[in-house]
Amino acid sequence: MAVLTNLSVPKTSDTAPGTIMPKMQYRFRVSFGFDTSEVVTSNIVSVTRPTLSHDEVTLDTYNSRIYLAGKHTWEAVTITIRDDVANSVIKQIDNQMSNQIDMVNQASPKAGSAYKFQTNIETLDGGNAEAETLDKWELYGCYIQNVAYGESNYATSDAQIVTVTIRYDNAQHFAGTEELFIKGSDNGSDLATANG
Repeated sequence: MAVLTNLSVPKTSDTAPGTIMPKMQYRFRVSFGFDTSEVVTSNIVSVTRPTLSHDEVTLDTYNSRIYLAGKHTWEAVTITIRDDVANSVIKQIDNQMSNQIDMVNQASPKAGSAYKFQTNIETLDGGNAEAETLDKWELYGCYIQNVAYGESNYATSDAQIVTVTIRYDNAQHFAGTEELFIKGSDNGSDLATANG
């Protein structure tokens, strides 16, 4: 049918695809290394995906400037979670916060390995019993940087919301099972490639 091929960007070659189904924002799953019952996973409302930024390094040269990528930073992700009447969500979050610092005794762990965890953010295909992962972010060295327990309000019928900010050390991105940031690749170590 012509209508199925005419409603997209005109092709530049015979092999160019037409419009492809986008990934839908509402088809996702987030899982945590500290949440063994998956109760937090099943009550998540939204999550921000990772953001990567680089410091800018300026090299002043003869008549101009050159800009290079400096140290990189993975920005924290924010997760909003529905609180439940059984207190299952806040129990899991509070247990993790207790691993990070003992508020009663004002004591903290000696090493990050005592409280850090992994977080996975998956984009799903929409299936239920046999849901397939389209792409996945694995966040390593996570800890809860900030937790906000929301508000109570007589004027609304909205659910109680807990907002958690997660800081992490590193991340890997996968398309299905294929890693997108390839480890050990040749990143232009030949000095001649710097001429571009």
